[in-house]
Amino acid sequence: MSGADGATGQMSLTPHQTPERATGAPEPAADGDLARRLGPVHARQRIGIEREYEARIFRHGINFFHIENWYSLHRMIRALLRASGLSWAGRRNAARVRVNRNIVASARLPRAFDNFTLLHLSDLHVEMSGQAMRRTGELIGALEYDICVLTGDYRAMTAGPFAAALSGVTRLTSKIDRPIFAVLGNHDTVRMVPELERAGVRFLMNESVAIERGGARIHLAGVDDAHYFRVDNVEKAAALVPRGEFSVLLSHTPEIFRQAAHAGFDLMLSGHTHGGQICLPGGFAPKLNARVPRRIALGAWDHEMMQGYTSSGAGTSIVTARFFCPPEITLHRLKAC
Repeated sequence: MSGADGATGQMSLTPHQTPERATGAPEPAADGDLARRLGPVHARQRIGIEREYEARIFRHGINFFHIENWYSLHRMIRALLRASGLSWAGRRNAARVRVNRNIVASARLPRAFDNFTLLHLSDLHVEMSGQAMRRTGELIGALEYDICVLTGDYRAMTAGPFAAALSGVTRLTSKIDRPIFAVLGNHDTVRMVPELERAGVRFLMNESVAIERGGARIHLAGVDDAHYFRVDNVEKAAALVPRGEFSVLLSHTPEIFRQAAHAGFDLMLSGHTHGGQICLPGGFAPKLNARVPRRIALGAWDHEMMQGYTSSGAGTSIVTARFFCPPEITLHRLKAC
């Protein structure tokens, strides 16, 4: 794999916000650690919203049209796939993770970061995507990149235990020997953060860091989930990014693309949509589960002065099946122009 050392100099990371390192267990006892890590207000807000949603929505059957929590529909989709004989083909397709490559050219990118490469993983849903995760691990070992970014949805369920998700994610990230940065998705509990940070994953919870290389720097920011829990804060994430310097925003969902563009970010990396996951021939997605124009729901796009990329994800949600929408991991190569 490529490192940050070489002709352009050594890469270093400078946190714009430097919280205490999280310690303690990942279960409810970690609330104190989260308060120290995120600040008491953000921690109380995130944990409180999670508990409220779990009690009122997941357990009492009120789904508010969120397809992830509509479990009777999940059973119906699985039954239809079995009855049609397509279940095996869907599972086979879901395991065929491929590597996509995306070029991001910008006049604001410092020359020292020319060819700087980000490995982008999204929507792993590790408990229900075992074959895809094994394939992803195999692919990672053969790739060259400078940093890895994860854009959320690490677990399959939207509530309940998360030990299996933690185990699956740490197995995968153990294969990555470059700095790893991440944000949470709508399937994720904030209580996963301390354990994953101990495993070497740096979460950007409405925060940013400066990445330095060859006497120059760029900025990487991330927001908390903007789709379901709605605890994102683009303004806070961008607050310490100097105007005019190249910056990248990680957001699980692309739904905040307008806010990100007008906040001055040069590149936004997201997932969440799965590209539709189960599509019609030609890749048309009947359902995207995101309020965005279709051009923003998959692959490379632009809005105003910002470029963006929405990953189809490496894993699957609801059912372990894909049609006309291959799973992916992505290499984003930055080019100075």
